[in-house]
Amino acid sequence: MLRCHLPRSLRPCPTPDQPVLVLAPYRATERCRPGPGRRGVAEAALTLRTAGPADAADAAAFHVRIWRETYAALAPADAVAALDEARRLPQWQEALSGADPRRGTLLAERDGAIVGLVSHGPPGSAVYGALGEVKHLYVCPSCRGSGLGRRLMAHAFRALAAAGYPGAGLAVVRGNAGARAFYRALGGREARAFTDPGPLWKSDNILVVWEPMPAG
Repeated sequence: MLRCHLPRSLRPCPTPDQPVLVLAPYRATERCRPGPGRRGVAEAALTLRTAGPADAADAAAFHVRIWRETYAALAPADAVAALDEARRLPQWQEALSGADPRRGTLLAERDGAIVGLVSHGPPGSAVYGALGEVKHLYVCPSCRGSGLGRRLMAHAFRALAAAGYPGAGLAVVRGNAGARAFYRALGGREARAFTDPGPLWKSDNILVVWEPMPAG
């Protein structure tokens, strides 16, 4: 089972162009409780900050951990094995390069460890039409149910609205019942089915849309 408290990364301090927002602590699930004599994730302040190029390796590692935990029973075993940090890292380096100002990623951290992230930007497929895309939403299993996912999605909605998109969309694998229920609870509408082109897994996906854009 993936634990909420991941090892502290060796990331440098945020630079001036990486704003930091420290929110009041909230209590996560029982699995986030610390061991004897150890300050735990549930007691630490939650920090939300914009990711930058130096965060690519940590974002890729977190992405792989949560993706594998989520899709181990849904994706083919060869895809689970192949979609490793080496394959994800170039994607995150590009996403966090700053080359496209419409793209953005927000990290949620406790004690310097990533416990959630959301990535958003221009649509990567014609299936989205004029909508902005929520490209990734990942939350540490032990922190789900705490409201963190809602905070991250609200940020994505605000950022996409500021970039001029009339609404938002995302792709969810048909068999991911928990995620589909979460998006419905946020007001998302399942608009159509489509097949992800791969390259490693041609997953059966559902397009979830929010149109018009929620206030966030």
